[in-house]
Amino acid sequence: MSFSATVLTLYPEMFPGALGMSLAGRAMEAGTWSIETVQIRDFATDRHRTVDDTPSGGGAGMVMRADVVARAIDHAAPAADPRPKLLMSPRGMPLTQARVRELAAGPGVVIVCGRFEGIDQRVIDARDLEEVSIGDYILSGGEPAALIVLDAIVRLLPGVMGNEASGTEESFESGMLEHPHYTRPQIFEDISIPEVLTSGNHAKIAEWRREQALKLTRERRPDLLADKDRA
Repeated sequence: MSFSATVLTLYPEMFPGALGMSLAGRAMEAGTWSIETVQIRDFATDRHRTVDDTPSGGGAGMVMRADVVARAIDHAAPAADPRPKLLMSPRGMPLTQARVRELAAGPGVVIVCGRFEGIDQRVIDARDLEEVSIGDYILSGGEPAALIVLDAIVRLLPGVMGNEASGTEESFESGMLEHPHYTRPQIFEDISIPEVLTSGNHAKIAEWRREQALKLTRERRPDLLADKDRA
């Protein structure tokens, strides 16, 4: 059974985008996963196909209407659909590699891409949308974030990566950032590859890589080590 993704968006032409290339693109051609887009505007009922309105209580911008978004969700994911429903949102829970692995192990995902100031809270609650954030910054819409989420998931699907170890020996899989990498030439601009990596001593190489990973994590993401300590 292939992994099935459905994206609800005002800009379906943005998909599959980069997901149609490289590993994800080949996996799509092989039938490992599929993507469908749903145009939210198709579920507006007025002749102008209006999807947004002014925010209750005043304020800048516009808010996507609960009734229109709800109809789009109900069309894309009926009640019996087992796939989790995500809403890309800067106020959502941060996306983690652990959550990506959970999603990749499932039947697929439904992703709602917000625009404007966001989506009416009532549809978020009524349709049990899981708000997910890819970082502490604001995008013009949820579409770029959805592409990132899907890329992270698809690469973990069985058979997508040629070397399965590539999916486990990298940043966040061990709770730390990944160690530095080197390859030929042996000397680049008078800088040599660290001698331990060419020693053939696999135990020392593994030790060096762990030490480097720990050093980088302490310098750049000490919060990851704090999370490990609390676990």
